Amino acid sequence: MDTSLTPVQQKFIVHWGEMGTRWGINRTVAQVHALLYLSARPLHAEAIAATLGVARSNVSTSLRELQGWRIVRVAHILGDRRDHYESLKDVWEMFRVIVDERKKREADPTLAMLRTAVAEAKAPAAADAYTRARLAEMLQFFELMTTFCEQSQKLPTPALIRMIKMGDKLGRLLARS
Repeated sequence: MDTSLTPVQQKFIVHWGEMGTRWGINRTVAQVHALLYLSARPLHAEAIAATLGVARSNVSTSLRELQGWRIVRVAHILGDRRDHYESLKDVWEMFRVIVDERKKREADPTLAMLRTAVAEAKAPAAADAYTRARLAEMLQFFELMTTFCEQSQKLPTPALIRMIKMGDKLGRLLARS
């Protein structure tokens, strides 16, 4: 990595890249995101490539993916014809966007498949009672969690933060009832 990064920035970028691989995201994609998140100003692709020590083509691919996730956007700088890029800076907004994208990409197709499977399993000889019960339970779980996710997305950020901070108290209260 370029020496213009402080050791703390380097540590964060490397760690974010490692975490990205655990979340199913390419390491370079996660590192580009981390660099843009820490950058006080938008950066052009060549600067990103030089700073991270990766190929320009890899940066372009990473930027397209991050734009697809809606957490990085193009920013234009007066007097510079190149595209510059910036990350969302509000962690709560970023979290909401990522949750929404993951829901669209992962939960929604699974929910559709489960609804179809449960309906098909009702046909005579299509599935045994145990399989029907397992599928119905999984469908119920996905529907409940999807509803929770959608309701959480609608909350204003301060209310969401309060709800999360109440978690343990709320859990104890509900456990008593």
